[in-house]
Amino acid sequence: MGSASFKKYELEITPYLDSTEGKSKQVEHMFDTISEKYDLLNNIITFRMDKSWRRKVLKIVSECHPRHILDVATGTGDMAILLGKTQAENIIGVDISKGMLKIANEKISANKLDGRIHTEVQHAESLSFADCSFDIVNISYGVRNFENLEKGLGEMYRVMQSDGTIVILETSVPSNKLIKFGYLLYTEHLMPRIARIFSKDKNAYAYLSKSAINFPSGDKFLSILEESGFVKVKAYPQLFGAATIYVGKKQ
Repeated sequence: MGSASFKKYELEITPYLDSTEGKSKQVEHMFDTISEKYDLLNNIITFRMDKSWRRKVLKIVSECHPRHILDVATGTGDMAILLGKTQAENIIGVDISKGMLKIANEKISANKLDGRIHTEVQHAESLSFADCSFDIVNISYGVRNFENLEKGLGEMYRVMQSDGTIVILETSVPSNKLIKFGYLLYTEHLMPRIARIFSKDKNAYAYLSKSAINFPSGDKFLSILEESGFVKVKAYPQLFGAATIYVGKKQ
């Protein structure tokens, strides 16, 4: 793995420009602050389209017939709960935000999935699990929040079993110029304004907007996955590239 190329994609955008804390602590604070409104805002901002993208992730994961799944940056637990539709014996969702996990645990209990889905407060860049613990590692809308992308991907690679699968759902920027113009107009200007109506943290969705636009997507991110050791990497753009599902294997 060559760290030099990762420097080009250093994830320096942070939620709070006047904060002296590192990005991870800022992201933790941000999600704790917006956790109560996160699901509502996510549905409004994505027009609920993310639900169909998550179902596609479920289909990809189900076809792998997993036994042990790790859902990184599980947030309020929607993806972990959806992955409960697989035949996996256990699903562990990890997140740095206690506020988000509180809501996730309530939803898991409401769906009577306590026996199969468990959550833990963990940092994605320093996971506590042993090597080769999971046959599926999933992360939805989380990699762009990493402070160190190389470390985060390296940790996910480490805890995967040989021939395991990584599935990443993340925002991306459409390549078509006309669609890209509309996407940027919405993401840069309209999305933060909509969010401010509902959220008391005006910086949060401004950050999420900027991080979505600046995160390397498509072929650039496929190259980063390959540098992290993943093979057979593929990208599946959604809605003209407004989001992308990335899939890779561990040798």
